[in-house]
Amino acid sequence: MLSGINHITLAVSDLNVSFDFYVGTLGFTPEAKWASGAYLSSGGFWLCLALDKPAAGNDGTHYAFSVSGEAFDVFAERLRSSGITEWKINKSEGKSVYFLDPDGHKLEIHDGDLKSRLSACLAEPYEGMEFY
Repeated sequence: MLSGINHITLAVSDLNVSFDFYVGTLGFTPEAKWASGAYLSSGGFWLCLALDKPAAGNDGTHYAFSVSGEAFDVFAERLRSSGITEWKINKSEGKSVYFLDPDGHKLEIHDGDLKSRLSACLAEPYEGMEFY
């Protein structure tokens, strides 16, 4: 039986550029780095950067990272001042910034959680939404 996400591996075209972005801009903790990859962590979350040929899609697939409500505005400004490209405008509950990493992977910072999202959806459900 599954118990949660183990880790996410992202294909990156330049390991040093991506390492600097995830560590320097997003604040991940470096755990290990080698010629073709790196292991990073953030709040118990494990991210692997793997040197490869990225092929980011044209759909809504993305990876969201939690940021507390108190820290959100400062962190969002830090991202924007670093020159990130925003790929989507937030239209859902809570504060979010949707942005691209150096290889075009779609990322998000969000200050809510599943509970806050479901509460908002109970108040204003999406078309055809069912709750369990």
